[in-house]
Amino acid sequence: MKNYDEQRAFALLQKIGFTRVAGSAEEEKAAEILKAECESFGLSAQIEPFEIEEGVVEATLEILEPYRKEYTVRGYQCAENTPADGLTADFLYVEDGVPANLTAAKGKIVLVNGFLRVPLFKTLMAAGVAGIVTMDGSLRDKRDETDLHQRKLRAQLRRFGNVPAVMVRVADAMEMVASGAAKARITLKNENRTLTSHNVMATIPGTEHPEEVISFGAHYDSVEFSKGVFDNGAGSVIIMEAARYFMQHPPKRTLQFNWYGSEEIGLEGSWAYVNTHKDELKNHKFMINVDVGAPILGSDGAGVTADEDLLHFVDYFFKIKGLPVKTRQGIYSSDSIPFADNGVPAINFTRFGSQGASFIHNRFDTMEFLSAEALGKTIRNVIVFSDEIVNAEVFPIEKKIPEKIKDEVDNYLYKKEMAELDKEEEKK
Repeated sequence: MKNYDEQRAFALLQKIGFTRVAGSAEEEKAAEILKAECESFGLSAQIEPFEIEEGVVEATLEILEPYRKEYTVRGYQCAENTPADGLTADFLYVEDGVPANLTAAKGKIVLVNGFLRVPLFKTLMAAGVAGIVTMDGSLRDKRDETDLHQRKLRAQLRRFGNVPAVMVRVADAMEMVASGAAKARITLKNENRTLTSHNVMATIPGTEHPEEVISFGAHYDSVEFSKGVFDNGAGSVIIMEAARYFMQHPPKRTLQFNWYGSEEIGLEGSWAYVNTHKDELKNHKFMINVDVGAPILGSDGAGVTADEDLLHFVDYFFKIKGLPVKTRQGIYSSDSIPFADNGVPAINFTRFGSQGASFIHNRFDTMEFLSAEALGKTIRNVIVFSDEIVNAEVFPIEKKIPEKIKDEVDNYLYKKEMAELDKEEEKK
């Protein structure tokens, strides 16, 4: 007998299918909707606030030599402000920022491929650049159909330094390089502020092993411009169906359901949860995360952030059940990362769209390429698997993170770079 309702879940997905960026009134509205949905079937829920950092940005970029043109840009939140009349400097395309690109970069405004990650930003700061221009989008983007995204110089990056930084379209970057741009002026006015984001939390006590906790998670925020239904309203309604199921079928072990805010700006909600509830994590045996779902054309997957034994079990389990789920071992850039960093193994359920049949982190993430039937496939996978694990006679998953997964987590969090910086600061 089917134990979920994909039409009900799809209706909830439509209900929260509005742009809800981190710390916004819309994000809080979505949190209230999720809380009310829990309470509609008798599950008490609470909203836990946490603070996030944001910048309000005004930015311009002008090429001054050998031609003059102003380009539309987005300033990096929390980047260093320029003087009121701007920062004027020689302009240099340094590609990926390898050492040979940076021999003449000191004091210049540099254009780099892609956007800023810790190793590149650290290298640019060491090279003494005066300003940074990064790229967004594709040469095939239509300006009236696409958007320049907002980026932030996160606190982790700013430990290495801070300079004015802006984002430009790839097509504009190519025009600058092809035209021999040699001098530029950036103006950036940043006003940093603290906003409040929210996690929604609900608990179903275990009937036989209440001291053992399995945590369900999904983020409910979106990026700007996007309705965020594929990423990740879908995951949010999937774990809501799981919560409904376990309210009707009381679990042997305690279940913690968390809907995280501010995932899109650096997993802020799940970090806030593990930091606030650190003492409780000793009881957390396992984390079940759901991130992206419901594309009509696509396939289901399960990524195991845990020991290889679990990978084999998950693979065999879904084959035995006759359910098409592709399995792999490794980390997934989502809310299971803070749990893995705290020693809690996890599984990440996904349904990605086939090539060209889904859209993420842009204005095209809407209901048009999703369906209730496709959403139901992942709901089914999550409930069938979690029911088996939650109600096991002996909990089969060892609470450990294998070394190769620890290394992946450490690399994802740039722990080596942070440790090196700590040592340098201690010397000072």
